[in-house]
Amino acid sequence: MVICMKNTFGQSVSLTLFGESHGEAVGAVIDGMAPGIEIDNTLIERLASKRRPAGLIDTARRENDDYRILSGVRNGMTTGTPIAIVIPNKDTRSADYESTRGSARPSHADYTAYVKYHGYEDYRGGGHFSGRITAALTVAGGIFLSALNKLGIEIGTHILSCAGICDRSFASLPEELADVNGQSFPVLDPEQGEKMISAILEAKSLGDSIGGKVQTAVCGVPAGVGEPWFDSLEGVLSHALFSIGGIKGVEFGAGFGFCDMRGSEANDSFACKNGRITTLSNNNGGINGGISNGMPIVFNCAVKPTPSISISQETVDFIKNENTVMSIKGRHDPAIFKRICPVIDSVTALTVCDMLAQRYGTDVLKNGFAGTAEPKQKG
Repeated sequence: MVICMKNTFGQSVSLTLFGESHGEAVGAVIDGMAPGIEIDNTLIERLASKRRPAGLIDTARRENDDYRILSGVRNGMTTGTPIAIVIPNKDTRSADYESTRGSARPSHADYTAYVKYHGYEDYRGGGHFSGRITAALTVAGGIFLSALNKLGIEIGTHILSCAGICDRSFASLPEELADVNGQSFPVLDPEQGEKMISAILEAKSLGDSIGGKVQTAVCGVPAGVGEPWFDSLEGVLSHALFSIGGIKGVEFGAGFGFCDMRGSEANDSFACKNGRITTLSNNNGGINGGISNGMPIVFNCAVKPTPSISISQETVDFIKNENTVMSIKGRHDPAIFKRICPVIDSVTALTVCDMLAQRYGTDVLKNGFAGTAEPKQKG
């Protein structure tokens, strides 16, 4: 039997992740990016800083994320060859994990990783399963977004709810994307955001954590992107989104809200405005039949509470094969849904780049839609 780790996503444009939480570095390799794409380092740093812990509601582990691009970029432009990104790990405290070796932290991958890799896995800080790996994913996301923004495609994510506190949903797109992308704690209603922060701090004071729901919008994707059935736009996006460890649910448009609707309420009526086909509502989240319809692609993600909490929990020592009780030590976030927002943007950007390249060819990321097979609308 061959045992390997599948860490690559994408068909035409792909991303491979490597590294461990307490290893020498984490990193990523991008393949399939068209040559001549300008790298927007300001955009990369904006994404990285939103993911990077900074305040009382984040982990006390502080990494500068001083990324290096080792190949595939020259004079600030992509060369068309693989882009290698490396981010050193500097603020590690591996001793925090030595005393709990063999104890399965509830809702972590300690036990499943041990079983799959026969005890050879790097267990420190969660190893390759750690959220630390998303640092490299986010830097790569900045490269994908550099290409998409030049095509007029924008992506943004905000915190929709947590602890019974709700932000309003996206209603004015793409204008609202600039607002949430400029915030370290991305919400549309600042007052609700303050209440959310208070709820996170309360959970932290109790040694506990909370989960939440985030909402993402992708504006500017033309109609016709995606495939029916097994490579539907929803399916491929969900595949990528579920690679992020904290995400346990994805819904598009009205999602589970469809269960309480009639067809007359749920259907998105079509209309022709200024010579273009549009819909009067967007309950389907910009996708019909697995294919983009030109409306904003909107989806929600359920983010579970951070599993590392200091409250005592029942578990097992899977090496000694006995029951035990543990209280997790170390430096952990009381909530991860804030820092997960730029990670979702990055994974979404990768997926959109790959889907566009499959439909139009990889050069579309440099040259745009002029001269592609994008259909002209009649009328």
